[in-house]
Amino acid sequence: MSERIQSRKISEIIAERLESMIIEGSLEPGQKMPPERDLATQFEVSRPSVREALQKLEAKGLVTRRQGGGTFVTEQLGMSLADPLMGLFQTHPEFNYDLLEFRHAMEEVAAHYAAERATESDHEIIQRRFNEWLDGHNKRLGAKAEAELDWRFHLSIAEASHNAVLLHSMRALFSLFKQTIATNLTYLYTEEGRREEILEQHRSLCEAVLKRDANAARQAVNNHLAFVEETLQQSSRFESNAKRSLRRIALIK
Repeated sequence: MSERIQSRKISEIIAERLESMIIEGSLEPGQKMPPERDLATQFEVSRPSVREALQKLEAKGLVTRRQGGGTFVTEQLGMSLADPLMGLFQTHPEFNYDLLEFRHAMEEVAAHYAAERATESDHEIIQRRFNEWLDGHNKRLGAKAEAELDWRFHLSIAEASHNAVLLHSMRALFSLFKQTIATNLTYLYTEEGRREEILEQHRSLCEAVLKRDANAARQAVNNHLAFVEETLQQSSRFESNAKRSLRRIALIK
């Protein structure tokens, strides 16, 4: 006995394609979607089908529509890590070292896969982000601006890893890590020689990924973040641990 198979609606197929673009990072949180007419041309379908697909994404909370302003990927998409607990890390610098250790682990994996999987387009973006960071570094734009450029360079490597979970996890921690980077740079650059060391560490990371050398890429991340960790440790690790231990003892009593 044969069963009648109902063909799927065009709008469902378009919605799935757009969802895939959001998952893979091609469409970023807060990014404005192309106009319906452009999407219709891209997918070679009618505008009503595109409109219905966008309505499906809106119902799922993946996009938001602004009256007269277009359709945007939801700004806080994947930002559940930025809850009140995570926010506390920004105001309690004694946990800065813990964040750095976590970032260290994530970025080693990202660099490894980026070296193996990056496309030529990824290479162009990574090189561009490195050049932008280098320009800001040389101009000494200040900790906040340099932290933004620093993170964009590191995030371009995560994007090139083509691991959606890893990418969105790092994006979710963007604002948190950016603040700690700015804090770290303020201390690191109190000695002039450290600026040159960090420059060479970033250059080594960029070159390793572009040369598709996964082991060298992981080592470059390790060298860079271990240097940052050890430098900061000299000034704050013992103090941070002491404060934390004293608070725990106080709670136990």
